[in-house]
Amino acid sequence: MFAVIQTGGKQYNVTENDVLKVEKLDLAQGEKIKLECLLVSDGNKTVAGTPTVKGAEVVAEVVAHGKGDKIVVFKYKPKKNERKKQGHRQPWTEIKIVSIKM
Repeated sequence: MFAVIQTGGKQYNVTENDVLKVEKLDLAQGEKIKLECLLVSDGNKTVAGTPTVKGAEVVAEVVAHGKGDKIVVFKYKPKKNERKKQGHRQPWTEIKIVSIKM
């Protein structure tokens, strides 16, 4: 059984016991969350939502929080001696899919 969920403006194809990194969620480690389910399939029957599937439920548990690798943002204007260097680390939350119900 798999499902397509949406969180943080992105869509993910998940099955049970999958572990994935998503945009930061304001939840404590160990908390459970119900995610929006856009499509559910059990192999024989596939149900697509408009926009979400009624009665479908994907439960995930927060495993960890962290920050991604640093990227360098460098802006400059030629011939003006104008330079700006910044670093950025995108925060993420690691979740584990506990159950998928149709």
